[in-house]
Amino acid sequence: MKFEALEIPDVKVLYPKQFGDERGFFSETYSQNAFSAAGIEEVFVQDNHSLSRDIGVLRGLHYQCPPFAQDKLVRVVRGRILDVSVDILAHSKTFGRWVAVEISAKKWNQIFVPKGFAHGFVTLEPDTEVTYKVSAPYVPKAERAIKWNDIDLAIKWPFDAREVMLSTRDAEAMTFAEYRNDPAF
Repeated sequence: MKFEALEIPDVKVLYPKQFGDERGFFSETYSQNAFSAAGIEEVFVQDNHSLSRDIGVLRGLHYQCPPFAQDKLVRVVRGRILDVSVDILAHSKTFGRWVAVEISAKKWNQIFVPKGFAHGFVTLEPDTEVTYKVSAPYVPKAERAIKWNDIDLAIKWPFDAREVMLSTRDAEAMTFAEYRNDPAF
């Protein structure tokens, strides 16, 4: 498995190997030994799976407050997404900066998003399925969201507000300025 750091080095794109023959393929998509060798020691405790039927379904920017903060390992098993991670660690030199990368079933890549990052994605193909491992269970009272199209973050999404499909919770998310005034990390 190959690990590649992005412009914010704590966020990494992974490229698992595929071994194919006339029957199909085999791929080891997670190995604790490979992660440890790459300096990632997190233990994953829960797997999640989402299906987004339409292009432009946007989920995020989500995080859970400590002590329930989650590291995430995200991969696409069908379709493709633009995946976005925003540094929300108040004392980080990259605080408020974001990175984006296309994750797809075709590319067979994954992304590791550590605690202290708000995370979201938008679907680029219909019937996109995303699976992700998390290092802490989902705790509804600890969940928060930052507005996906916040002007201070200026994320370059491939769609505008008229073209995305959001949950009510994501549509009513806090601004980055509100987060900055009372940071969770």
